[in-house]
Amino acid sequence: MMRIFDAAATASMLPYVPLSESIAKVLAGKASGAVCSPARLSMPLPDGGVLLLMPAADQDLAVTKLITVCPGNSEKGLPLIMGEVVVMRADTGERLGVLDGPEVTARRTAAASLLAAERLAPNTDGPLLVVGAGVQALSHALAFTSGLGVGEVFVCSRSRGSADALADRLRAAGLVAWSVGHPEEVLDKTPLIVTATTSPVPVIPAKVRQDAFIAAVGSFSPKQAEIPAELVRRCQLFVDDLDAARSEAGDLILADVEWKEVTPLELVPERLELPGPVFYKAVGFAALDLAAARLAFPR
Repeated sequence: MMRIFDAAATASMLPYVPLSESIAKVLAGKASGAVCSPARLSMPLPDGGVLLLMPAADQDLAVTKLITVCPGNSEKGLPLIMGEVVVMRADTGERLGVLDGPEVTARRTAAASLLAAERLAPNTDGPLLVVGAGVQALSHALAFTSGLGVGEVFVCSRSRGSADALADRLRAAGLVAWSVGHPEEVLDKTPLIVTATTSPVPVIPAKVRQDAFIAAVGSFSPKQAEIPAELVRRCQLFVDDLDAARSEAGDLILADVEWKEVTPLELVPERLELPGPVFYKAVGFAALDLAAARLAFPR
């Protein structure tokens, strides 16, 4: 009988460090052609919402993620993102289980950023600055502290109350965390920066440390950019998926970058010693969900 896992059960199956290791293996499979991950299907919904259909498969497993993102849900007391990941055997199509879609999305996105930081960040010591106070901000703070050993986290959000609440939550989880009013207050001491917002305009200034690693994960719209174009053009550029980034990564599109200078993470099989700053842009793609399924349902 196919089991349905709620958010808590899904989270327990996907610890960040093992998930980043699973993502590394899936990216290697994608680079060799062993993993199939076609472009996601996106369909507009009323009031600025979107329906996303994302399949992926290898020789053992196949997944399909069905996700809705509805910006008006917060005013209705509903989650912004809702959905599920159906996991099945690739050879027979037998359904193995259904994972909670938002939990998979939050965890695999943060685990991919962790992998990118491990392989690309000039300085992995921290502290970490997280811009945003939602689910992705929380998951990235937990992933970076567990995977990199970061000892201190600063949280900044458009709402100071939201930043305070996330900092409190991180402290309750045993982390050293502080809320700040503006990124400029701590950019001189934070080599690790994550932006996880829905802002259509940049949320950090162009001036960052030379050894900065920036992961922008909040937007997948060609018309939105969390990072200023001036800063993007100064950085060494990496993405989670190059094909998706060409049409969805507003941070890169609006900066008018040369795509030949943008490297997908799958082509970075080991740590690089890079001069900074380094910019990693994530738009999300289904191979990451497959990596989560492989960890949740080992062969």
